[in-house]
Amino acid sequence: MGEWIAEMGTFLLQTMLVMVIVGGVLLLVMRSKESSDDGLKLHIESINDERRLRNRRLRVNTTSPGARKKLVKAFRQEEKAKQKAAKQGKEELQNAQKVWVLDFHGDLKASQTEQFAQEVSAIIEVASAEDEVVVRLESAGGLVHSYGLAAAQLDRLQAAGLNTTVCIDKVAASGGYMMACTANHIKAAPFAVIGSIGVVAQVPNIHRLLKRNDIDVELLTAGKYKRTLTVLGENTEEGREKFIDDLENTHRLFKEYVSQHRPGMDIDELATGEIWYGSEALEKKLTDSVGTSEAYLVERMASAQVYHVKLEPPKTLSRKVGLAVSAGIEQAVIKGLGLVEAAGWQRR
Repeated sequence: MGEWIAEMGTFLLQTMLVMVIVGGVLLLVMRSKESSDDGLKLHIESINDERRLRNRRLRVNTTSPGARKKLVKAFRQEEKAKQKAAKQGKEELQNAQKVWVLDFHGDLKASQTEQFAQEVSAIIEVASAEDEVVVRLESAGGLVHSYGLAAAQLDRLQAAGLNTTVCIDKVAASGGYMMACTANHIKAAPFAVIGSIGVVAQVPNIHRLLKRNDIDVELLTAGKYKRTLTVLGENTEEGREKFIDDLENTHRLFKEYVSQHRPGMDIDELATGEIWYGSEALEKKLTDSVGTSEAYLVERMASAQVYHVKLEPPKTLSRKVGLAVSAGIEQAVIKGLGLVEAAGWQRR
């Protein structure tokens, strides 16, 4: 009996493995067929309409059953009046100003920059001088050249004469702050992490380990400072000094960039690599006000039409399947980590 159960278990595992392999092959095939349709598509969502519908749903569900019918009828009449006003152009006159909302979630390489640049281009082409662009920014920084390019996209908004507000709910540090400082107004949540105006580099070196094992590494360059510090070769004091000089030069350029955009800051005091929380950053003039992006957008919706603009890949079959598989794996990992954490908590 035990042998039969073992054989059945082996058979089930093999079957599952074959299914996973076949599924992976099918996904690759579908992705290759649909790769030509993977261009990003612009999605525009009216946050005003979304909020209005949400409020109506809340009011209907919290109204006594007897009064719901009357309330729904009132909403329908209100919607008809709104559509009529829109046809006559009255609503557009009442809410002539528009607020365009963009999101930027930065990783080490600022990988979203290309998409962000296209979103900025789309807004510049249609926005008027009275409009505002709100960027919900979240980034702890990363590579200098990557975030330099990302910050340049926000500079394009300024060059186009558009009023720009950057909202920081969690973090805008180092390269993230390089982006934020370009805005006309910076709003940060009370405990958002702000600052870190500095430059850091870390280079591991295993030369002594290789030397102990009689392994030689030859590094050939043309140009005295083509390589300063290396991972495999022997680092010299001259190369180390040059590397530090390069860091200092990058830091100088970073400070100059921030100073140009926020001349009221004491850059020498604040460009130490330190971070401050939102309320502290306001005192240091790193930001202009304290608050969350949600509260600010609710405030702006009282007098303007607020639109969320985002470029997204089309929802092809392979993408839907891939997202479903990814979500399943993510949930399984989170559940597993939760069980491990729970087990650790019980042992304490």
